[in-house]
Amino acid sequence: MELPFELRTAIEEMLEGQKPEQLKKVSAEITRRYKNESGRDGHMISSDLEAKVYAAVRMPATYGAVRSALSYVFECICSDCWVNSAKYDELDLRCEPEDVSASPVMGKTIPIRSVFDIGAGSGAATWAVYDALDSFDQSSPVQITCFEREAAMRKIGEDLMKADPGLSASAQWKKFDLLTDSLPAKADLVVSSYVLNELTSSARGAAIAKLWEATEGILLIVEPGTKEGFAVISEIREKLLAAGASLVAPCPHDGPCPIAPGSSEVNRAASAKKAEVTRATSAVADDPKNEETDDWCHFACRVARTRLHKQLKDADVPYEDEKYSYIAFARIPQDSPLTISRASSRVLRHPYITKGQIDLTLCTPNGIEKTTVRKRDGDTFKRAKKCKQGDSFTY
Repeated sequence: MELPFELRTAIEEMLEGQKPEQLKKVSAEITRRYKNESGRDGHMISSDLEAKVYAAVRMPATYGAVRSALSYVFECICSDCWVNSAKYDELDLRCEPEDVSASPVMGKTIPIRSVFDIGAGSGAATWAVYDALDSFDQSSPVQITCFEREAAMRKIGEDLMKADPGLSASAQWKKFDLLTDSLPAKADLVVSSYVLNELTSSARGAAIAKLWEATEGILLIVEPGTKEGFAVISEIREKLLAAGASLVAPCPHDGPCPIAPGSSEVNRAASAKKAEVTRATSAVADDPKNEETDDWCHFACRVARTRLHKQLKDADVPYEDEKYSYIAFARIPQDSPLTISRASSRVLRHPYITKGQIDLTLCTPNGIEKTTVRKRDGDTFKRAKKCKQGDSFTY
């Protein structure tokens, strides 16, 4: 996955003529600040140059994480709006056949006419939403509002969006502090990415309630794929389920999460399966040092690096794997045609492939399960071969 061409070009032009060493220095300071000062409700970006460097370094990963999460959310919404998309196969959004046939809303559309990007930063999530929605036939133009506290970020975000006239015409930017301001209206889709983990625990509860109150249809929250990020997602899950929200993804159920923060259930399941497969040929599998003792729910997307991105991060590899955690909820009034078709199970770890079989660690309504799919299983085996961490899977 990579940024849209217009955005990549705009970022490079924005930093053209700047001294590389100065940009690296600013990048290192931003990294230090986010690593050491997150969770304190503080201001992370203040100057124009910091905002520009932030955009160059972080927009590819944020765009990729939000875009990937959106694809998982959209595949859980059964509607001809998604199924009949011209770019359907490219986006890999197909609901599984049994889910599609069972949906009572087939033949209808679920239009998203308004979007709120809360804590928009330099606009990466908005670009991801615009790209995702542009893949489908919308009955009317989408109106996007980017809410951002920092003036430097708002300016850079607006400037970058001028590279795409369609997006620029659809989006407006507003000064907004999630801690102190009230959202003026509601939107069909509300997105918050890499925001709530920067708040104190006491402030986060009110922010979650504020985001849900502004949601007319779908709320998507994306956080870092770290233990801390997953702890935030777990907190959101608990609060919004208690508030009556309908869970869309990634969870295949709305019961207690089988991976409480700090739990090792997933890795125990995966390690036990791996040990079972390899024990006959290697004593290494019995080494207790090989069994991980901590785990959390997260996924990953591979993002292409530009020349500038590699330069700023002193990287040689032409890509990076962004780990992220996410959760999505829907508000479904009694008279709404909207229905959710959740995944029957979710692949939690990279499939473990050996000759003639594939071992999967799955989150299911019954908890964490491990299953082996063999070549003789035919179509199921073919689907398992295409699976990656984060995908839905029926077996």
